[in-house]
Amino acid sequence: MLIDAHVHLDKYGDLLDQALGEIDRQRIFTVATAMDVPSYLELREIAARSELVLPTFGIHPRRAAEYVDRLAELDRYIDMSPAIGEIGLDLHWVKDTSTYPAQRKVLEYFIAAAGAQNKFVNLHTKAGEKEILDLLVKYNVRRAIIHWYSGPMEVLKEMIDFGCYFTIGVEVLYSDYIKEIAKAVPDELLLTETDNPGALKWLKKNDQVGMPSAISDVVSALATLRNLAPVDIETIVHANFTRLIGDDAGLRSISRVLATARAS
Repeated sequence: MLIDAHVHLDKYGDLLDQALGEIDRQRIFTVATAMDVPSYLELREIAARSELVLPTFGIHPRRAAEYVDRLAELDRYIDMSPAIGEIGLDLHWVKDTSTYPAQRKVLEYFIAAAGAQNKFVNLHTKAGEKEILDLLVKYNVRRAIIHWYSGPMEVLKEMIDFGCYFTIGVEVLYSDYIKEIAKAVPDELLLTETDNPGALKWLKKNDQVGMPSAISDVVSALATLRNLAPVDIETIVHANFTRLIGDDAGLRSISRVLATARAS
């Protein structure tokens, strides 16, 4: 089974039916990350259409300023979500520095909750890599997915030592630096993603919508980089994602889906 550990399914619009069709036909287990409350509620409705979609709640750093003064309102969604994401810091692409304190406050609120509830987190770390690692350590959040890491190699090493998982996405097809990161991540911490539907559009500066099948291109690129067969990458990632979920009671239905795929 293919694993796409970071996707924005609510952004597909008119192409959603096509995307869900690809997910089901190609058996792509998909972690659907939210940007805010409306995004999460829509993802829950989408997930009801496929057992291969896991909807997760988070407030993206770009949305943090909208929620920083009403964090208690988010508790019900944090409690109902089986995992947390997308959360994090963006101190690079977000140019309005006045939002940075809100980003930090919202992120710490979520990480503290994830630590208390032992939920895995899906993290956006652009130019905030060391700050995020420090929060993971502070709240002992051991189940962390670092989404699309592109930061310093020395912080990557620290995150690896802490046991963070890393999603390698479609930028591995284009960037030599991402290829170096992809080679540095140990087998036991490797995951895959697409960040669909917008990642390819952003990378290629055109109107190309990334569809779920792009995960196969990521797997093939990783196989080439690591001198393995694509099926070996699939097996490694499947095992890692299964380990990440563990025996979490809130994710038992997902564990059954993954176990069935492994047995077939």
